[in-house]
Amino acid sequence: MIKKLCAALALGLGMVGAFAQDINFGIISTEATQNLKGDWQPLIEDMSRQTGLKINAFFAPDYAGIIEAMRFNKVQLGWFGNKSAMEAVDRAGGEIFAQMVNVDGTQGYYSHLIVNRESPLNTLDDVLKNAKNLSFGNGDPNSTSGYLVPGYYVFAKNNVDSRTAFKVTRSANHETNALAVANKQVDVATNNSENLEKVKERFPEKFKDIKIVWTSPLIPLDPLVMRKDLPEATKQKLRNFFFNYAKTDAREKEIVMKISKLSGFKESSDKQLLPIRQIDLFGQRTKLEADTVISEADKKAKLADIDKKLAALN
Repeated sequence: MIKKLCAALALGLGMVGAFAQDINFGIISTEATQNLKGDWQPLIEDMSRQTGLKINAFFAPDYAGIIEAMRFNKVQLGWFGNKSAMEAVDRAGGEIFAQMVNVDGTQGYYSHLIVNRESPLNTLDDVLKNAKNLSFGNGDPNSTSGYLVPGYYVFAKNNVDSRTAFKVTRSANHETNALAVANKQVDVATNNSENLEKVKERFPEKFKDIKIVWTSPLIPLDPLVMRKDLPEATKQKLRNFFFNYAKTDAREKEIVMKISKLSGFKESSDKQLLPIRQIDLFGQRTKLEADTVISEADKKAKLADIDKKLAALN
């Protein structure tokens, strides 16, 4: 009997320890960690104070680092782009619960191709026609606006392989790509409307040297993701915090404005990913159709599989 009681007590203590873990808030690497920390730390401190949970900021050198951290429970909560959120939902036990809200009421943001102000390139057609002579700054492979959206609308729809079309191709975060274009270190790069606003504020002289040559359709605003296996009481504390944050408090309003010109956060779900999943599958389909190496039988089978997935989404 005593052994059983001891075992039960040990199990109970173990469970308490498991549920008393800190909450690590993952922040995708859209720019330098120092800048991201300056933007997000005030909100994270407010989250700790208002929820009673110990919230820690978690940074990684690329998007995959945050996705993998959530997968292995090193991150329990995070800010993601739509593409990286899709990976977190599919591979890392995550679920979308909130979405950013722009201060001006708009429902999204835009992906861009940018060049130096003095560049003779002025349109997407100019870029594609001269690609073999250009250096290209692509985005993080898990970035929505830096990789997925231009990958589909710029490259897949024009039957262009970005990996081989340019003289040189490299990948970097938004801020690095913007500064590389301004400094003439690359000829053309991906970026987005949100990051260019930050570049304008932080590097006004560099911003003057950037020219937009392509703009995407509207992209849904970024989601917040939490692990599905968090205790329900913890989930509710986090939901309450985000859904009520910056609604009336002037200081909180300033904090979300600094993060990305936001007015706050609203309720969302994995359904937010529907257009992103469609773009991803359409991109795969377009690339597969242009593949001349794969056998016709394999191509037919893989195309049928993609079409089945697209039909399921519809």
